[in-house]
Amino acid sequence: MARAFSLLGLLRLRHAQQDQAAGHLAEANDRLRDAADRRLAAKRTLDDGPAQVTDAAMLSAIAASRASSRAMLAELDAVAARRRAEADEAQTAFGAARRAAIGLEKLEAAHAVEAAAEDLRTEQAALDEIAGQSWRVRQAEAAASSTAAAAARPAGTPTQTPTPGGAQ
Repeated sequence: MARAFSLLGLLRLRHAQQDQAAGHLAEANDRLRDAADRRLAAKRTLDDGPAQVTDAAMLSAIAASRASSRAMLAELDAVAARRRAEADEAQTAFGAARRAAIGLEKLEAAHAVEAAAEDLRTEQAALDEIAGQSWRVRQAEAAASSTAAAAARPAGTPTQTPTPGGAQ
């Protein structure tokens, strides 16, 4: 059996860091969507207004409302920009964590290939040894049986030895 991947602990750490970075990225994207939704709701509120102005007090109230809404929109734009920057930073951190994990994953895959090849070499050597032993056993059995056959023949019986080319 091949030895274990020696950097497995570091790979687990990198995967944990990657998971943590992915969590931060998801949170940042969620906050960014929330800020965009609040800005859209504020803009819709600004667009909703009375169709007709009946007196100066109403005109003054509408102007104050619009100024307040514009200030709120500017503030929401600043929040959205800050959240976008946070999301970009989280994306960068996730990319860096992913790259660190990918490098170790490639090393682990190469180790697995090397370990499998080593296991196959070891298995083949064992099979070759078994085959060699059985061949030697068969040779020893054949030699023993020919010796036993020669011993079982009566003395003085000529033994025939094959000659090259089959001539007798």
